[in-house]
Amino acid sequence: MDLVTLSRWQFAFTISFHYLYPPLSIGLGLILVVMEGLYLKTKNKLYETMAKFWVKIFGLIFAIGVATGIVLEFEFGTNWSTFSRYIGDIFGSALAAEGIFAFFLESGFLSLLLFGWNRVSPRTHFIATIMVALGAHFSAVWIIVANSWMQTPAGYHIVSSGIGTRVEIVDFWAMVFNPSTIDRLTHTLIAAWQTGAWFVLSVSAYYLLRNRHIEFAKASMKIAFVVTLLASLGQLITGDSSAREVSQYQPAKLAAFEGHYITSSDVPLYLFGWVNDHDQRVQFGVAIPGLLSYLVHGTTTGIITGLNDIPKENRPNVNLVFQTYHAMVAIGFTLIGLALIGVWFLWRGSIEKKRWLLWILVFSVVAPHLGNILGWASAEIGRQPWLIYGLLKTSQGVSPIVTAGQVGFSLILFAVVYLMLFAAFIFLLNSKIQHGPVDDDVVAEGKRA
Repeated sequence: MDLVTLSRWQFAFTISFHYLYPPLSIGLGLILVVMEGLYLKTKNKLYETMAKFWVKIFGLIFAIGVATGIVLEFEFGTNWSTFSRYIGDIFGSALAAEGIFAFFLESGFLSLLLFGWNRVSPRTHFIATIMVALGAHFSAVWIIVANSWMQTPAGYHIVSSGIGTRVEIVDFWAMVFNPSTIDRLTHTLIAAWQTGAWFVLSVSAYYLLRNRHIEFAKASMKIAFVVTLLASLGQLITGDSSAREVSQYQPAKLAAFEGHYITSSDVPLYLFGWVNDHDQRVQFGVAIPGLLSYLVHGTTTGIITGLNDIPKENRPNVNLVFQTYHAMVAIGFTLIGLALIGVWFLWRGSIEKKRWLLWILVFSVVAPHLGNILGWASAEIGRQPWLIYGLLKTSQGVSPIVTAGQVGFSLILFAVVYLMLFAAFIFLLNSKIQHGPVDDDVVAEGKRA
């Protein structure tokens, strides 16, 4: 493979692996705030037990997330130096803001969150929990700002210097609130809430299957089901808004989402299919007539730009974008249905008897992670061949002095190290889950308190 392809594969691998952890920490941070807040309000020891257990899991996730994320910032300099010089003014401000307003906030209160039990007052500890959760959310804010600017650049001008042309900020807030920031940010954060909630559901279902920590598991499930149901509704709203934004600012991406080639009205929305790029049609597809036009414009007479109006050299890999996008949507609706089924049996008080459902919930934790990665892939591949939409192509952003062999060798090393980290994470996570929160009699006593 050539240098550009290998560099893209390396970044895709490292960021996909890293992205297993931030959504978990963001979603679990929100759930920790809810659990500890309920403890302060009700004084029920069960909620304190829940918070203490999930805090330990949060600490493990945070540690692995930091370790895997550091590599990404170095890759900008090693593999994408031309891109880094070109966009340094934009990325520098956004990533500096993340370090100051997010990472320092999260890591500064983390020790108090982990080790402050019985050393500070419950209210002080609750404030620390809120600060850590906010820090995790703020980190996502500035990363999404930087990435969204690459999708829809705003608030900049292009200048020449001794190292060539580069972009400079002329309006910081226009850069921050570029046309895609809010839609992408809300969609990403809500997906993170779902990821954390399904993780809690998975562990809780495992305890019910093993007939351990019953009250703990059912109480955790109630909170997690509420979070994921509300987040699911929010995802429908933000997903619809994001698609409207894409239709306006990145028409080639929207056309690739639906395998749409001819600019027209009454454009259907495909449920699934296979894009034949040569014949410019979707094979084996099932579609709802006129629905894409209606969702974007509010009427089936709305016109959707087709790929034939986009130069071939500026089109993404249509079928790959189509499949990743539709797989993400399918996972989202599947999780909504599964959550509704779970809530029904939980409300009837019979969920612990539905072993088939509990087994599904145990393995359901994989689904939101797949949805996150597929959503990221469809958005990033759909932007191709642009690294910065309309300004810099991916082929122009790589480091000129790095060879394909060097990138390939480092990719293999990263794969080995990351797999070892993942194995360590699974081992430690399983150890904490097997140990459980506390003895069952203590949990039962907390419930009666």
